[in-house]
Amino acid sequence: MITASSSARLSSPVPDWRQLWREAITDPAELLALLGLSSLAAQLPVDDAGFALRVPRGFVSRMRHGDPSDPLLLQVLPQLAELADVDGYAVDAVGDLGARESQGLLHKYHGRALLIASGSCAINCRYCFRRHFPYGEEMAAAGQWRRALEHLRLDTSIHELILSGGDPLALATAKLEELSRGLADLPHVTRLRIHTRLPVVLPERIDAPFTEWLGSLPLQKVVVLHANHANELDASVDDACERLRGAGATVLNQAVLLRGVNDAADALVDLSERLFAAGVLPYYLHQLDRVQGAAHFEVDDAAALALVQAIRARLPGYLVPRLVREVAGEPAKRPL
Repeated sequence: MITASSSARLSSPVPDWRQLWREAITDPAELLALLGLSSLAAQLPVDDAGFALRVPRGFVSRMRHGDPSDPLLLQVLPQLAELADVDGYAVDAVGDLGARESQGLLHKYHGRALLIASGSCAINCRYCFRRHFPYGEEMAAAGQWRRALEHLRLDTSIHELILSGGDPLALATAKLEELSRGLADLPHVTRLRIHTRLPVVLPERIDAPFTEWLGSLPLQKVVVLHANHANELDASVDDACERLRGAGATVLNQAVLLRGVNDAADALVDLSERLFAAGVLPYYLHQLDRVQGAAHFEVDDAAALALVQAIRARLPGYLVPRLVREVAGEPAKRPL
């Protein structure tokens, strides 16, 4: 229910998300200086370990000043550990390129297809499984989505379209409208799922034009957020989630289990409780995708299973996310 106080919040002006995007921090030394951690600058890898830093200032404001172990900071700060060559860690960690059906369209699972809608993100997470993905060659939005839509038109077994990236909400709403006009000719596609981190890291993206577009779609709508720690959620994220639900979307969250970030029962319990307070249902807890440069975040399976057992003893079942791993070539996520 939308209360009088929440209605007042929702009616207040939302800053222009595009300007906030442009103002994101891209210099690790600046980020450390803002947090009172300039002494750590000497430990930064050259060239951001080949994966540029990007983090919105609103997300930085949720980090703890003076804490080098802050769980939000660890997700975005380049580390020397990213340069280690670790066996079993690959450039294409989950077999994306082997599932390519047309430009920017991946078809891994029955009844579902995924569009690489954009190569851009408002935040660059150091554990990103697509940190090496060739976005320049694989953009479904190129050419008015033509190639992807043609594949969808020919395969009537596809009932759910998943927008991913990068982040699909990096696209202007007008570009998303262009896609939805193409989907109007595909009656077998009945559900749209959007995987996005922007409502968490740049909640201003969920503005009136976007919610008007989302609410107008004659499809079932699912928005899957990506938050890994309770500290990522504040009042601005709550408001963005409320706007998504108001547009008719079911809002879920998937997290990644990350060493030093959320690999403690208290952290996972707090995350589930905080998500539910924002009207978001925990969905998946992913074991780390073994992408080159992210090995220092891995939590072994035995520890992961013990954590899930611990949180299951403290939370109702609907707040316990499913622990899964994506394995290239398998017909679904693998439960652990």
